[in-house]
Amino acid sequence: MTSVVITGSTRGIGLCMALEFLKHGCNVTVSGRASELSCDAAGRLGPYAGRFIYVPCDVQKMEDMKNLWNVSAEAWRNIDVWINNAGRNVPQAAVYDTAEAYVRGAIDTNITGMILGSQVAAKGMLAQKHGAIYSMEGLGSNNMIQPKTILYGTTKCALTYFMKGLALELEGTGVTAGRLSPGMMLTDFITKAADGGVSSIETDERFRRIFNILADRPETVASFFIPRILANKKNGVRIAWMTNAKAAGRFMSAPFTHRKLV
Repeated sequence: MTSVVITGSTRGIGLCMALEFLKHGCNVTVSGRASELSCDAAGRLGPYAGRFIYVPCDVQKMEDMKNLWNVSAEAWRNIDVWINNAGRNVPQAAVYDTAEAYVRGAIDTNITGMILGSQVAAKGMLAQKHGAIYSMEGLGSNNMIQPKTILYGTTKCALTYFMKGLALELEGTGVTAGRLSPGMMLTDFITKAADGGVSSIETDERFRRIFNILADRPETVASFFIPRILANKKNGVRIAWMTNAKAAGRFMSAPFTHRKLV
């Protein structure tokens, strides 16, 4: 039975991926910074009791990452798939107006956390002689620069570079590294501002129009990702939900479909 660890999986795309893996018969370790699962997450995971565990984990701390691996390995014997999903957003503002706490939070979670998770997973998987490591791409991974989001974009650009390099270093070892590209999704990253203020989806009509054309619910993206993750054997793969062709088709059909998520 395939065993999976997902960081940042108590809500959003992380929780949806955990549920989808469980539907496919996998054992799953769910993790987040809180000491215990929220009522909502616990309720959604409840039908799969016995096939998931929850392990608190601050991805910025190496000792937490090692504990996440060790507890999961003890529960499931081997870990077949490790997904670095934990991420932190920042307020939509020019980088010179962004407080140091947000700068450090984004870098320490999106870059340092992803690297620490990859280190722990790679060492463990090399010892067991198999496994796959994935990290979640985002705005900036394709080098596109969007003003007032360049801090977040920088972290995702770095993530893509790192995961490509990790794949090269793992070549021929039996352990693979890849990237997941979800595109726009209806999650807290969009509907809630990082600083608790008004989100851009509420104030920017142009962005809201584009979002309604291109975005999807995380359940939809997760149902696309998981069968492909489980079937994949290639190293350095990028599994992308929103391709250029799909995006072009969405824009062409927009006058007729009138998609509306928000």
